[in-house]
Amino acid sequence: MELALPVWFEVGSLVVLTLILVADLLIVLKRPHVPSFREATAWVVFYVVLALIFAGLMFLLGDAEHGGQFLAGWLTEYSLSIDNLFVFVIIMSRFAVPRKYQQEVLMVGIILALILRGVFILLGAQLIENFSWIFYIFGAFLLYTAWGQAFGDHENEGEETRLVKLLRRRLSITSEYDGVKLRTRIDGATVFTPMLIVFIAIGTTDLIFALDSIPAIFGITQSPFIVFTANVFALMGLRQLYFLLGGLLERLEYLKYGIAFILAFIGVKLFLHAAHVNELPFINGGEPIEWAPEISTWTSLAVIVVAMVVATVASLAKARVDARKRGHSLMEEVPHFTEGRPGDE
Repeated sequence: MELALPVWFEVGSLVVLTLILVADLLIVLKRPHVPSFREATAWVVFYVVLALIFAGLMFLLGDAEHGGQFLAGWLTEYSLSIDNLFVFVIIMSRFAVPRKYQQEVLMVGIILALILRGVFILLGAQLIENFSWIFYIFGAFLLYTAWGQAFGDHENEGEETRLVKLLRRRLSITSEYDGVKLRTRIDGATVFTPMLIVFIAIGTTDLIFALDSIPAIFGITQSPFIVFTANVFALMGLRQLYFLLGGLLERLEYLKYGIAFILAFIGVKLFLHAAHVNELPFINGGEPIEWAPEISTWTSLAVIVVAMVVATVASLAKARVDARKRGHSLMEEVPHFTEGRPGDE
């Protein structure tokens, strides 16, 4: 039987994570800059190690099931966050956000993502508690999302939405940025800056990814605490990861297929779980389908890790071959690695 995690651990974890996020935000506000490669690497490693320590504590204070669920959920959310990051890259490029302001924009995006995911986690937990058939809907949605992830046009995800186009027509928006201000004064008149549109685009992206990610992790665990902490750890360090990967993100060509496979796998898992606890009267007379297999947490964890490793390795191998055909090495074609010290910009 699954052991319950101590209340003090759950409350203490949320307090510590909140303090870390606040400290990260204060660092950005106090010292806005483009992180160097070394600084970004150190922060990403720090957050990954922190997540692994947290998983270890869950193994010790809970049980192997708790620890496995957190690891599988964290890796799933991390992979989806990297995809989210790819769209952030498109948005930053589309609206020509100066690199020195990108840290603040990313931090706002991460905070919005946390808020939206927190809301969806609460709603999802209530739905699951009261309506077990919601797993059928979650499963179908993830299969649909997986198809769009694999075969959709990602290049257009950063294009202007109808709302953004409407704002451009109705509001006076200058073409120049004024730091991260949403409004500025030009010739005595108050006008909006392009940062308003950037924040709206980032927020819209966060909303879409929250809709994808929450059903995905509820397919791994139904514990709201594990769902939320997995999301927090996946989003922490995302800002530094953006600067660490730089132009390399655009060369992870097969990443979308790895993520699509994970989403499809969890979608199937949700269908099987829904069948196992079935209450719908028009399916098997409203009785659970006993023969429907339950996919274990450890199987899920193995599938997620293998999918991401295969997709990443295949992407890097293809990018290296393509670069060699053009007479360059892969690192030479990634601006981040050839600019010397990006932190000095």
